Amino acid sequence: VQLVESGGGLVQPGGSLRLSCAASGFTFSSYDMSWYRQAPGKERELVAVITRAGGSTNYGDSVKGRFTISRDNSKNTVYLQMNSLKPEDTAVYYCNARTVALGFTRNYWGQGTQVTVSS
Repeated sequence: VQLVESGGGLVQPGGSLRLSCAASGFTFSSYDMSWYRQAPGKERELVAVITRAGGSTNYGDSVKGRFTISRDNSKNTVYLQMNSLKPEDTAVYYCNARTVALGFTRNYWGQGTQVTVSS
């Protein structure tokens, strides 16, 4: 199982970035996909989640209206479009895959990609 994030980097306040997470080794379309982030000294927090077929999304309060999560099940990839970035968005962003089947939860994590918002 692999989740490989990409697209992070340094961006000025007000700028945009698009993160990608390429999945392999499991049935991608059977998993809800999420983006989390963790800033130094803070707990990991949920940024956005999208259901298996992409029919439903949910966002953390701090990113609503600025970030958009999407997925392409034909490419086994989930995306996070981040607009109007703020310095407080600086964090390591992690991709997560989760499914519950027969009472068991499977959870996979990527290695993370750094996003730094600074002038």
